[in-house]
Amino acid sequence: MTRKISKSVLFVCLGNICRSPTAEAVFRQRVSDYPQLDLNIDSAGTGAWHLGENPDERSQQVGAQRGYPMSDLCARQVCPEDFEQFDYILAMDRTNLDNLRQMAPSDYPGHLGLFLDYADTGVSEVPDPYYTGGDKGFHQVVDLIEAATDGLLEHLLKAGR
Repeated sequence: MTRKISKSVLFVCLGNICRSPTAEAVFRQRVSDYPQLDLNIDSAGTGAWHLGENPDERSQQVGAQRGYPMSDLCARQVCPEDFEQFDYILAMDRTNLDNLRQMAPSDYPGHLGLFLDYADTGVSEVPDPYYTGGDKGFHQVVDLIEAATDGLLEHLLKAGR
């Protein structure tokens, strides 16, 4: 019998309505292909502007077109307990990573980093499509998140061996 690898992953962006819920939806869908992984997956924002809201309609539309439904997700803000509950807290960009570093306790034992560190895309940050992305920007977000998801899943498998 194969041992289950249990980990927890939190994806973080600014408002938790575009990038991080997209990452959560993509990751949830893709992890279903890895029965050896038992993952707790969530997303949150460093800001509180959209608490309780569903993901941006454009994110939902592009996500649904690409097989990643997310209408059941609801925006929340990063809280102190997240640093106790999540092994990996992955920011979509450096600004949010800096905010997380300021919030994190000095003894946080998990991994705090950029999500795109797990992808070989030539890009280090997932751009925020909210104001300037248009349809193309929302598709680019999914492309980058898919690449990082594949890399993170492979990393989790290797780390769990």
